[in-house]
Amino acid sequence: MGKNLLAKAGLVLAPRKPTSPATKPQDGEEVARPRTAIGAMAQFTDRQSQAIKDAAQLKEQLKAFDGSLPTYHLDPKLVVRSKWANRHELSFSGADFEGLKQDIQAQGGNVQPIKVRRLAGSAGRYELVFGHRRHQACLELAIGVLAMVEDLDDKRLFIEMDRENRQRKDLRPFEIGAMYAKALDECLFPSARKLAEEVGIDHSQLSKALSLARLPVDVLKAFQSPLDLQYRWTSDLTDALQKDPERVLTDAKAIQKEDPRPASAEVFARLVVGRGTVPQSEPKEEAFSGAANQRGKIVLNAKKRSVRIDLANIDPARFAEVKAAIKKLLG
Repeated sequence: MGKNLLAKAGLVLAPRKPTSPATKPQDGEEVARPRTAIGAMAQFTDRQSQAIKDAAQLKEQLKAFDGSLPTYHLDPKLVVRSKWANRHELSFSGADFEGLKQDIQAQGGNVQPIKVRRLAGSAGRYELVFGHRRHQACLELAIGVLAMVEDLDDKRLFIEMDRENRQRKDLRPFEIGAMYAKALDECLFPSARKLAEEVGIDHSQLSKALSLARLPVDVLKAFQSPLDLQYRWTSDLTDALQKDPERVLTDAKAIQKEDPRPASAEVFARLVVGRGTVPQSEPKEEAFSGAANQRGKIVLNAKKRSVRIDLANIDPARFAEVKAAIKKLLG
């Protein structure tokens, strides 16, 4: 009681009420100082334990972002296509591409980011790694494109572009082949087998893609679009070119002049002339007879694209007439 009376008189300080360890002080509230060394140590230990818990929680939350890259909204005009780009111009037209544009426009931009690398020697500009169709859609819509930025060398860029496009499964055999052919021509890989190993593709599939991409220009132009070419056509087309290249190229040039252009499946059938899945035609023979026991026979072999004419008992004086008729037929 004496101490209380002295305190009221202002002669001694009144003791502070202890702060409950379970109650955390609010912002701006003064924290009671411990009066003993043991109390100070206990307070320090408590604070350190809480800091460790907070750090562990943050570390656990950051695991979800391991390996991720920050994204930026870029002006699509500042992003250029890579020299390894595998998208044919026809990939940026048609119903599928228009559908992609509509989706991006409705969502206010591309939800799935593209990937770019900084363009060497050109500050503020970027080169596409993957996402060519999304970039083109944003470019045509005049809206910013969401992009991840990572510095990669040419080989890493090529491998990532190839892997991402094969996962999306909308790249055509010709586009894949053109990309691989470019990589080999630029000596990015020492051989086709090494390329197949590093990008993780079957070597036989790589060979088919390369064969399609390296078909003669006139053969490619015979099709309505090179994007129509299929892996299963590779063997028949290359075999036909090896056996009779002159005939195949002549037919391809003739098909280019046709209006309307035939469907790609029909073009394939005509170029291979009965090979593979195309039914083979048996030779056709037709005989004729005329006055004075004159006889004739025509044999058509569609597989060999040949016509044989046999004439019997024909007056030699009519040889010039027969010759003129054949020359007129051949144009």
